[in-house]
Amino acid sequence: MEVKVLKSRGWVFYTVPNIPPHDPDKSGKWMYFWTDRAFVEEVCKEAISTGVVSIAKHSDASDGVACFYLQIDDFGGHKKVIRFFLDKGLVKKTKAGRFYDISFKLDNQTRAGEYGDNFKGRLRLSNFIDLGNGAFK
Repeated sequence: MEVKVLKSRGWVFYTVPNIPPHDPDKSGKWMYFWTDRAFVEEVCKEAISTGVVSIAKHSDASDGVACFYLQIDDFGGHKKVIRFFLDKGLVKKTKAGRFYDISFKLDNQTRAGEYGDNFKGRLRLSNFIDLGNGAFK
């Protein structure tokens, strides 16, 4: 699948040519914090070209965050993104070897300034997988 790349306002966006409509009240992202620019560029391109998501972006810097967008009620889409994250090693593990319970963040939560302790994710990785072994529930 073709991947369009656009740099704008501190971000590098990756999209399919014709982005499907998103409901702004349901739109959100799974995030990956990175330090390897070349790796994150390839991961974002692959997520688009293989149909994992139709929109991804990362910070236009030497380190930062990458976001993989979908709707909160697209449970099949969440499973695709999570499988992609697990396959690519994008979910860090604790010292005990368990996956961190990362959260899906709605765009409305970002716009409302919900960060750090003020952020409460409605969907977490533990809603989909066993954090001990990565098996889907």
